[in-house]
Amino acid sequence: MRQKSKNWFFLFLGNFLGVFNDNFLKHAIVFVSMSWALPRWLTTSQIIAAVSASLLIPYLLFSPLAGQLTKKYDNQKLFTLFKVLEIPVLLLAALAFYYQWIFFAIFLVLIMGILTCLYSPAKYSLIREISKSEENAFGSGMLEAMAFLGILLATIAASFLSDHYQFKILIFTFLGVGILGLISAYSIKVDKINKEEKKRSQNGFIAFIKNNWEVAKNHRLIRQAIIGYAIFWSIAGLLQMNLIIHSKNVFNCSNSMIGIIMGIAAIGIIIGCSLAARIIKKKFYIISIFSSTLLISLLLIAIIYGNLNISLFSTAIFFIAFAGGFFQVPCLAMIQNINIGNKLGDIMAFLNFITFLFILIFTLLFSIITKLSDDNSFAVFALMLILSLGVVFYILFYLFRRKIYS
Repeated sequence: MRQKSKNWFFLFLGNFLGVFNDNFLKHAIVFVSMSWALPRWLTTSQIIAAVSASLLIPYLLFSPLAGQLTKKYDNQKLFTLFKVLEIPVLLLAALAFYYQWIFFAIFLVLIMGILTCLYSPAKYSLIREISKSEENAFGSGMLEAMAFLGILLATIAASFLSDHYQFKILIFTFLGVGILGLISAYSIKVDKINKEEKKRSQNGFIAFIKNNWEVAKNHRLIRQAIIGYAIFWSIAGLLQMNLIIHSKNVFNCSNSMIGIIMGIAAIGIIIGCSLAARIIKKKFYIISIFSSTLLISLLLIAIIYGNLNISLFSTAIFFIAFAGGFFQVPCLAMIQNINIGNKLGDIMAFLNFITFLFILIFTLLFSIITKLSDDNSFAVFALMLILSLGVVFYILFYLFRRKIYS
């Protein structure tokens, strides 16, 4: 196996394992804690919102620092360092499960979120270092596909664990996946790139936002790609949270069945991302985004108004997720394709900041809507529909009218 192929393999594997551990911890808390003695005011919807927010907040606070780290230090070494730091956090998480400490477990999700945030720009910058700008769409698409595979298997594993709970399986999963992730990060070998030496720090958080927004503004359609990517992840986050509520309230599903339905969604996005990474050409990026968000909108309308049974609902979820791959991959590929040298780490950190700001806002809206509507999942699907239609109408009435296609 050539070194480039080995690098792709270990980057994709390392990303898969990191996403798996984050989501396994997150969903294990949601599913397993249902059998714990919890305060009466702490509902399942609130736990879902709390663990989701704990993975999001670090991106709002530490994205500027993460971007600076990629400019100053070797990306592969950063990736490896934070994989080392994840292991003791996972040991503490196992302790929280053993003693059923719900708030400590949620706090450790926050710590995992900080670690993931700090190595995220380095991980995405490795795409350029491995591909030499030749296969950015492939690298971006496959990295996202492996991320969703991690979400898929983590969700299924956590749901089945909750129905057949054994502490030894939990701790073995945490440590086994954590150690394999460390080995994967260490195994990536890329040429060293001279990093920009910093004589002084940047002007702070506001300057980070302003400077990167200006960089995006100066490159064709990059601001739209950043916002589009953030909207995709907002829809995906809402879907992931809402499937738990909808499956329980509408179809009375067990945790294992919920895991299967969420797995169907993850399979859809994996196939969509993988296919999009291989077939979409640069000149068709905008067409792909338009077509996929239109399909997502039509399927959401069917879910809201169609009174679907569980089989039709699962089919609709699969195709929503599949279309999501053709929405997400072009957005990320457009960003990876810009030629800004060492500033790419900053742009990827800025992308994370905007994306997780959107997700946090819509996680809060999810919490408010489910609280006010007594866990009405159809209201959340309506919110997703507003987002997808927003993209459709923006492209239709702005980009197409101005003949901005790529």
